[in-house]
Amino acid sequence: MKAFVTSAVPHLYPIGVDPADIDFMGHVNNARYLGWVQDAVLSHWRGLAPPDAVAAHLWVALKHEITYRKPTFLGDDVIATVLLERVQGARAFFDTVIRRGDEVLAEIKSSWCSLDAETLRPARLAKSVVAHFFASAPDEG
Repeated sequence: MKAFVTSAVPHLYPIGVDPADIDFMGHVNNARYLGWVQDAVLSHWRGLAPPDAVAAHLWVALKHEITYRKPTFLGDDVIATVLLERVQGARAFFDTVIRRGDEVLAEIKSSWCSLDAETLRPARLAKSVVAHFFASAPDEG
């Protein structure tokens, strides 16, 4: 019997760089990355979770840790890759990498809390919902 390993399903989120994103130094303002991460993580949730889970849960950000690697400029083709690292209770931990081609522009670790859409109280995600974010593949070892 083969063993199975699980790996996070990547979610690719294209980012448009708008003139309003550019600061006095001629590149994207660092604060704008927070909006990009929020949009990318929520798109990841809506793209992979079942529709009933999307309707039943809301998300609030608890923490973002951003490491800026290179500046982003107007006209750049930018994409965020989001991975769900793990779920612990009502908390979810995401890794997001923002790239321009092969260049890493920023790396973000963030934690979020799932809320029940009706009560607005923290809500655990069912294992069956979490499973949508991970792929199982036969272990070749």
